[in-house]
Amino acid sequence: MRDRVILHCDLNNFYASVETVLNPELKGKPVAVCGDPEKRHGIVLAKSELAKSAGVKTAETIWQAKRKCPDLIVVPPTYSEYVRYSKAVKEIYLSYTSEVESFGLDECWLDVTGSGKLFGTGPEIAESIRRSVKEETGLTVSIGVSFNKIFAKLGSDLKKPDAVTVIDRDNFKNIVWKLGVGEMLYVGGATVDRLKTLGIKTIGELAAADPKTIERHFGKNGLKMYENARGENADPVRSYYEKSIPESVGHGTTTPEDVKTAEEAEKVIFALAEMTAFRLRGYGLKGETVSVDLRSSDLKHKSKQGKMPVISDSADMISATAIALMNSAYDFDNMPPLRTITISVSKLYASEDLMQSSIFDESDIKSGNLDRSIDNLRTKFGYGVVKRGINMDSELSPKDSDDFLPFDRRNGQ
Repeated sequence: MRDRVILHCDLNNFYASVETVLNPELKGKPVAVCGDPEKRHGIVLAKSELAKSAGVKTAETIWQAKRKCPDLIVVPPTYSEYVRYSKAVKEIYLSYTSEVESFGLDECWLDVTGSGKLFGTGPEIAESIRRSVKEETGLTVSIGVSFNKIFAKLGSDLKKPDAVTVIDRDNFKNIVWKLGVGEMLYVGGATVDRLKTLGIKTIGELAAADPKTIERHFGKNGLKMYENARGENADPVRSYYEKSIPESVGHGTTTPEDVKTAEEAEKVIFALAEMTAFRLRGYGLKGETVSVDLRSSDLKHKSKQGKMPVISDSADMISATAIALMNSAYDFDNMPPLRTITISVSKLYASEDLMQSSIFDESDIKSGNLDRSIDNLRTKFGYGVVKRGINMDSELSPKDSDDFLPFDRRNGQ
């Protein structure tokens, strides 16, 4: 059985690079994409290669970044453009294979095993993609070529920017095994520390370890980690057109001012519930469990989850459950004010399956029809075209969908 040919494509400094394409006078200058200081998101979300070389790091404050790089140019994020460029690049990928699996806006795996007769070898396809992305979008991409997803991801990380790295059966031990174990996907800092107590610091040492010892300390996830280190990962690349149900859908926001009362928090929760419900309906999903995560001004967390009375995609139901959870978990009279509020809905089901089961009454269906009408208006004219009365005069609630849109799972680059 022949090896698969997997590519991992990683757009270099994606958000900062898009800003440079949109504004060519930024080219050759240190650039950082930063949140709005007035909304208390005044941190570096992404940076250009020049800013990175000056020591600017993701998640540090703007003033810290400018102390390292006085010439740093700070620009606000333009989420809609990042989505547009991400889609344009994925169209290029899809011209080579339908097996394109997104890993955030800026990264994708491609399985090009069946594309060889049309487009050549894995490295040849990678070089063709790299050139096409640069010519058609002005962006650069680093690509790892390997026989599994884990090593392809490692390859794209090894050489940046605008490069192709091949990790195959013949060279993977020399390239991969000398790397620190934390370089491997899905191995976080806490796991690295625990592995060090077992004398395991490199991927090669993990690959040579006793699998029973690894399983005893880390369970089934440990065995998976061990197999990944040995190059035995067999996870498929999902088709771009395959519908996948997320584990949870939610939204969070850091408020412009501290939230000092339950009444103020309720207004924020209503807005978050509406955006969460909007996304659920976009996926064609309904959920059963609501989770609330609260971060206070002293940066401590409180979280709680509970079930809704019925499986729902209703903002009313989500917000009512979330407010009840907040009230049971947080005492505003004796705790610091809140800085960040996040809600999410999990244990998700396809809406059409539930409708076929006839578990909703007529009022649920009417409410759903109204929600979908509002969704259509917001999709066409923007989130702010329709507002709840509770949020009309609130300075704490997010004002538009951009206040909710997160960067990818790594909070930028």
